[in-house]
Amino acid sequence: MKNERKVLRNKSILLGITGGVSAYKSIDLIRRLREEGALVTVIMTEAAKHFVTPLSLEVASQNKVFSDLYADTMAHISLPAGADIMVVAPATANTIGKFAHGIADNLLSLSFLSFKGKVVMAPAMNWRMYENPVFRKNLDTLLNLGVIQVGPEKGSLACGEEGIGRMAEVPDIIEATKGALTINDLADENILVTAGPTREYLDPVRFLSNRSSGKMGYALARAALRRGAQVTLISGPSSLPQPKGVKFIPVDAAGDMHSAVNRELVSSTILIMSAAVSDFMPAEKSGEKIDKTGKLFLKLTATPDILSAVAKKKNRPFIVGFAAETGRKLEKARKKLKHKNMDLIVFNDVTEAGSGFDVETNKVVLIDKKKESELPLLNKDDVADAILDRIVELRA
Repeated sequence: MKNERKVLRNKSILLGITGGVSAYKSIDLIRRLREEGALVTVIMTEAAKHFVTPLSLEVASQNKVFSDLYADTMAHISLPAGADIMVVAPATANTIGKFAHGIADNLLSLSFLSFKGKVVMAPAMNWRMYENPVFRKNLDTLLNLGVIQVGPEKGSLACGEEGIGRMAEVPDIIEATKGALTINDLADENILVTAGPTREYLDPVRFLSNRSSGKMGYALARAALRRGAQVTLISGPSSLPQPKGVKFIPVDAAGDMHSAVNRELVSSTILIMSAAVSDFMPAEKSGEKIDKTGKLFLKLTATPDILSAVAKKKNRPFIVGFAAETGRKLEKARKKLKHKNMDLIVFNDVTEAGSGFDVETNKVVLIDKKKESELPLLNKDDVADAILDRIVELRA
C-alpha cells in the first residue's frame, strides 16, 4: 500500500541462535521477521542444535543456515558485511561472556567481532546466572559498547523455578529491532499519549463506554518510542499488552484521565489525545447495584473536556486531537481544530470499512492550519508514523 512504512522491509538480519531452551522460539521470530519483509540469515552455535534443528530454521528462513566455522571459511566476514543488523536470541551467558571478552572460537562469536552495525541481544538463562556479578559485568561491558538489550522477563523458567531470565517475547524483540533501525527524529521530545475508552459508572457493576480498543494510541506510543521520544501512555481499559519502555498509567473514568493528563503535562512537549473519552457520565452514581424494576431514566452530565482545558494553559504542549465521526464530516473536524485550539487533528469516518474502532487498519485525514492530507487505508502502525511525520514537519 502507498504510504506504508515497513521498517524491516528488505533489511538483512543476521540472527544468532545460541544453546538455550528458548531457541525453539527462534522459529516464530524468523517467521514474524519475514512477515515484516526482512531477509533472515541464521548462524547457530553447535549447542543450539540440541534445542532446534538446522532444517527447521532453514524452512522458516527460506535460507541457508550457517554453523560450521570451517565449512564456509569466509562466512564470518561475508555474513556480517551483508547484514543491516545483528540479533542474538536467545543469548546465553556463555555467548555473552565470549562477546564481552572478544573470544572468537565459533562462527557466531567471530561474526560478532566482524560486525560494524547495531546489535540487539535477548538474554535467556536461569535467574541465578542472570544475577551473578560476573555475568552482570560481562553484560554491562556490552551495553556500554552500544549493544541493545531486550528482556529478559520474570516468570516460570525451564527449570521449574520462578525468576528473571525468560527470553523476551517475540513481538518485543521485533520492536527493539525496529527501534534500532529507525532514525531518532523525536529524540528531544517528551510525548504524552492517551488511548482507549473511558468508563462512566452507573453503579458498581454497570458503566457507559464505547468501542475503542486503544490500538491507535498504543501504536502511536510504540512508534514514538521507536523514534527516540520519551513516552508516557495514559490508557483507559484495554486488553492490549502494555508497550515496553513507556511510562504506563492506567485509568478508568474521564475524570481519572483528566487528572493524569494534568499531572504529566508539566514534562510533556507533545500531547496526542487519541483516547475515545466518554462525552457524558451519569449525573449520579449508585453505591449499590441498581435493581431491575422496570424503566430506568438516566440523567447525564458532560465529562471534562480535556483538550479544551489543556489548550487554555499558558505553556501548553503541541496538541494533536482526533475526530472520530459517523460520515465524512470534515468541516466538523476543521471547526474542532480551531475551536479547541489544536495544532493538528486526525479525522476518520468510523462507518467506513476498515476504519475506526477495534480493527487493525485506519483511514484518516490529517488536518492542520497549513494543509490537509488524506491517507489511504493503512495499518495503524503506519498511520501512527504518518501522524508523527506530520508532527515533525510542523515542529521543524
